[in-house]
Amino acid sequence: MTVWLCLLLVPAPAARAAEELALPDIGSPSGNVLTPAEERRLGRAFMRSIRNSLPVIQDPLLSAYIQSLGARLTSANEDAVGNFEFFLINSPQINAFAGPGGYIGVYAGLITTTESESELASVVAHEVAHVSQKHLVRTYDAVNRMSLPAAAVAIAAVIIGAATDNADAAVAAATGIQAGMMQREINFTRSHEEEADSIGIKTLAAAGFDPTAMPVFFSRMGKASRLYDNGKLPEFLRTHPVTSNRIADAYGRAGDFPYQQRRDSLAYHLARERLRVMAFNNAAEGIAFYSKALADGRYRNEAAHRYGYALSLTAARRYAQADELLTGLLQKHPDQIEYVAAKAELEKLSGQAALGVETLKRGLSEHPGNYPLSIYYAQALLDLGRPREVKPILERQLDGRPDDTLLYKLLAQASGDAGDKTQGHQYLAEYYYHTGALNSAVMQLEIALKDRKLDYYESARMAARLKQIRTEKQDLEARDR
Repeated sequence: MTVWLCLLLVPAPAARAAEELALPDIGSPSGNVLTPAEERRLGRAFMRSIRNSLPVIQDPLLSAYIQSLGARLTSANEDAVGNFEFFLINSPQINAFAGPGGYIGVYAGLITTTESESELASVVAHEVAHVSQKHLVRTYDAVNRMSLPAAAVAIAAVIIGAATDNADAAVAAATGIQAGMMQREINFTRSHEEEADSIGIKTLAAAGFDPTAMPVFFSRMGKASRLYDNGKLPEFLRTHPVTSNRIADAYGRAGDFPYQQRRDSLAYHLARERLRVMAFNNAAEGIAFYSKALADGRYRNEAAHRYGYALSLTAARRYAQADELLTGLLQKHPDQIEYVAAKAELEKLSGQAALGVETLKRGLSEHPGNYPLSIYYAQALLDLGRPREVKPILERQLDGRPDDTLLYKLLAQASGDAGDKTQGHQYLAEYYYHTGALNSAVMQLEIALKDRKLDYYESARMAARLKQIRTEKQDLEARDR
């Protein structure tokens, strides 16, 4: 398995490309070469490259769900120290990957394909185990001969090549970095995979999930793969094989723990349906799917299907029907954040924006500081032309989410709308920086520094930040020469 991708998930051409690429090693297994601070810096640079190349989902509700699930699993893995960030990729692939610094990506297709929350948790727990056991941390020699930004791009290049089933893309993206380096394998060893399976199952049990979910998921994927000829195998199944031995071993390990029949959380079902709605080609397709499924009684969770139906009706501007569904859902679960946000969005789109703001305000009074509600509330206030109320809401969120691109984007708009153009340029620079658009980030800071009203300390701080970004930009440009 490729070092930066694991479980079932590496298409064969990209796996071969990964073997041909000399991916930079990033530390020793003992962690005494690459310090935790350096690994975090590498992780943040890696994440900027991922945002610049893959469709990272910025939906607040979905982001909050996957982060919550990941946090539950890391807290159950005693070796998972430090910060982990979990994020979603808008792609139908059944895929997941772990990068340096605890950044773990999950593809939308994985969530919609799983049949239980424990199955989803099993994949995420496996990825967490690769990080916690430092399978990603290798000898430091190669990175020691290149800049950190260049190393991050090399790592991301292999992931992107595998994710798109485009080996040539991975090679092209990394050629400048890899020139002259010793060829080496970057696959996880079999022992790494076995250890990640074992620790992942242990983590599942400790977190209260069904420990048999991992072998069940393996088995289902194995059965699906046998339905296709090799030449016609779907992209998500053209992978390192899920062998019968691996399935048997996973069942054996799961048998060491007491069986836990766990009811899936409503948040899991709502996230699945929200992703399903996003995948429909149009609202009419969603309406047809949900109306038939509800009429036939074909659903895993009725409330979640009604939620998906309401989202589809809202997108089709059939507001009265959507409101009837959401009202019924809120009567049963008045504090469910997904329903509150959907109700407010419906009110805004149906010409009752002020009412939508009040709905979100009430929701925040019940859930102070809630991330998704804070984002939706800020967006609603901006739509009503009340930017000065927005900045303190978002800045409080930024304290705990310093890499959140959506926060920077909204803060840039709020600052500009409130008349503080210079601060708007600063926030926009951070948005561009964290999405990997370094040229645009430099341009925004250069514009901000032209403000003659800046005091000495603010000007010096911005100049230092500009220098830092320029240095990183120069490192990457040197790689390409």
